[in-house]
Amino acid sequence: MSDQIKVGIVGYGNLGRGTIEAIKKCSDMKLVAIFTRRAPESLSINEPNVEVLHISSAEEYKDKIDVMILCGGSATDLPEQGPYFARMFNTIDSYDTHAKIPDYFGMVDEAAKAGGKTSIISVGWDPGLFSVNRLMAEAILPSGETYTFWGKGLSQGHSDAIRRVEGVAGGVQYTVPIEEAVERVKSGENPELTTGEKHRRVCYVVAKEGADRAKIEQDIKTMPNYFADYETEVNFITTEELKENHSKLPHGGFVIRSGKSGEENKQIIEYSLNLDSNPEFTASVLVAYARAAYRLNKEGQAGAKTVFDVAPGYLSPRSAEDLRRDLL
Repeated sequence: MSDQIKVGIVGYGNLGRGTIEAIKKCSDMKLVAIFTRRAPESLSINEPNVEVLHISSAEEYKDKIDVMILCGGSATDLPEQGPYFARMFNTIDSYDTHAKIPDYFGMVDEAAKAGGKTSIISVGWDPGLFSVNRLMAEAILPSGETYTFWGKGLSQGHSDAIRRVEGVAGGVQYTVPIEEAVERVKSGENPELTTGEKHRRVCYVVAKEGADRAKIEQDIKTMPNYFADYETEVNFITTEELKENHSKLPHGGFVIRSGKSGEENKQIIEYSLNLDSNPEFTASVLVAYARAAYRLNKEGQAGAKTVFDVAPGYLSPRSAEDLRRDLL
């Protein structure tokens, strides 16, 4: 197809690999290049007609790529890469440090407007699809409470944060809903729950040889925005155990709005996901929103956007007429 959307990927971790697979399922898209901070020749990517380049050469592709999908982590990659690439390309990212999203939005918005580009930030399933469901549920049932539960599943962002702790050679983190809290919500009780009363965090960590395990545990448990507000369990394991027992990337969760209509009728809205592969599903969401960013930019809508600003029709490769006929 001559009018395919030309896509680039920045970063070749789990999310980058998932994005390659997601693009293959979209006949209206073509992957042009993958940009990496590593030596490009060190990546074994079996994708004919896809270039693998160092991140420093991205600027040369300004006219060859319609949308750049940023697959770096939120802790240190995206705060730099988001604004940097937004000046040159339409971009999609999965920035997920909830407390810092307003600041990040501001930085990306300024850069994207300066370049006349469109950047959709914080795309994925949470933030992302769950955010849309929270908004809709709250708008539909203004009298009520919204609850979000994650897991049981492996959190990429929190695992990435663990791996950046001094003395850590590898590690993963599972987010686990506290069952009692879930049941109270589903019963319509509308309890007041702190973040720590809804979930606990279970970490599996491989320490570097000679590292201070007590300090690693303390550094993880006191990490702001990630672990400080939760009951956190840190388990030290071997590299072999990590590979054998924790290489799968399952996740999921649910958004529940418990509210009332009229005087007394209880109404519960629930939206849930059950995922075999968190990064592959997240990548699939990013790719759908890449289509939206391309279309919005064609309409002249420059600047940063979030999932709240994108009408669902922009995500689909199908025409508005088809969608009205088949899905409405």
